[in-house]
Amino acid sequence: MDRFFELTARGSTVGQEVRGGLTTFMAMAYIILLNPLILGGATDVTGAKLSIPQLTTSTIVAAAVSTILIGLVGNAPFGVAAGLGLNAVVAYQAAPHMTWAQAMGLVVLEGVVIILLAVSGVRRLIMNSIPLALKHAISVGIGMFIALIGLVDAGFVGKGTGSPVQLGTTGHLTGLPVAVFCFGLLLVIVLFVRKVPGAILIAIVVTAVLAIVVNSVAKIDPASWGVVVPKIPEGVVAMPDFGLIGNIDLFGGFARAGVVTALVVLFTLVLSGFFDAMGTIIGVSDEAGLVDAEGRVPRLGAILTVDGVSAAVGGFSSASANTVFVESAAGVGEGARTGLAAVTTGGVFLVTMFFTPLSSVVPAAAAAPALVLVGALMMTQARNVPWDDLALAVPAFLTIILMPFTYSITNGVGAGVISYTVIQAALGRSRSIPWLLWVVSLVFVAYFGIEGIRALVE
Repeated sequence: MDRFFELTARGSTVGQEVRGGLTTFMAMAYIILLNPLILGGATDVTGAKLSIPQLTTSTIVAAAVSTILIGLVGNAPFGVAAGLGLNAVVAYQAAPHMTWAQAMGLVVLEGVVIILLAVSGVRRLIMNSIPLALKHAISVGIGMFIALIGLVDAGFVGKGTGSPVQLGTTGHLTGLPVAVFCFGLLLVIVLFVRKVPGAILIAIVVTAVLAIVVNSVAKIDPASWGVVVPKIPEGVVAMPDFGLIGNIDLFGGFARAGVVTALVVLFTLVLSGFFDAMGTIIGVSDEAGLVDAEGRVPRLGAILTVDGVSAAVGGFSSASANTVFVESAAGVGEGARTGLAAVTTGGVFLVTMFFTPLSSVVPAAAAAPALVLVGALMMTQARNVPWDDLALAVPAFLTIILMPFTYSITNGVGAGVISYTVIQAALGRSRSIPWLLWVVSLVFVAYFGIEGIRALVE
């Protein structure tokens, strides 16, 4: 095991990896409930809805298979599951124009495209062509992004009435769920700075128990907890329903929705899946200390290939496109450095398939503090950005702020790449820009202007 996962070489231990894998699972377990709600809440062109129990099984199976694969093949401490944003594209951009089977067929095709880009080496070349300063900026941006996710999910930050965002949902901190989150955040900070082994995992468990107690004693609106309401489940065992797995139509969407509409959906899925995963892989690897002096990630080719396979697995399972989860950074914060952590996370997903009621135990108030702490840890990568060089500082800044401000890793990467290319060209350094970066910049220009291009074509 030590040789296979390179535990000693990466300065890790079996216990450290298991703790990290469990922490990653707990940080991303919400997807077991949230993905079925998003997909199950939409209808396809025929008015059909997907079964929530079947979606739950599909989500877990796809996540387990993909996460174990990335651990065994890529030896990376990443959790993989249905990507938020990608499932929204499937539910609200694809399904209104085609059947669910046809929409999931497009997801499989997305995975095939990403696999081809990875196997051909194009994806690795693109990642390696991005300047080191931007790679560090991606890490920082992801840190801010996951911290914002944690704050919003916990109700500490909400949509403002006279401003885009505000403190809480009313301009003030209100409600016991927010108080539980604050307790959890202070607890994880104290445990972490005191270097208590398993600090993040301990904090999540303790805060989840507190949330269950508070919810059982006080009369709290269930909606204030978010997707997961902390309570002792009525049952423990639930048999999985595999009815949706394999229910796909690869090319039917082109005939049903039209070639242009199907291609726009496919382009959106490929670009979002490609760069969301790329940004997460770079950022989390950087935080784990796995990136070398030139900004390269070990076993990158294998990781990128598995990422494409995972997207196809998600489509085949009718769970939507799988992607590397940014919450993997929580496990890295707990010490995860190798694929053993991913195998642990995937193994827990498999076990959960038969104990789905237990997935409703950990609310956002308990998991969100870990995301905020990890966001703070990833912010330390900002020291590696040359802020005195505006040609690098401005693209880095745009990369960092647009991830949380637009709720998208892809948008941040796109803004950083385009601005870097334009600035370098304006300074007369066109020849120093890798040709692939020019191509990527043009692709992002098309991505940002996709609706205008679509209107022109139609």
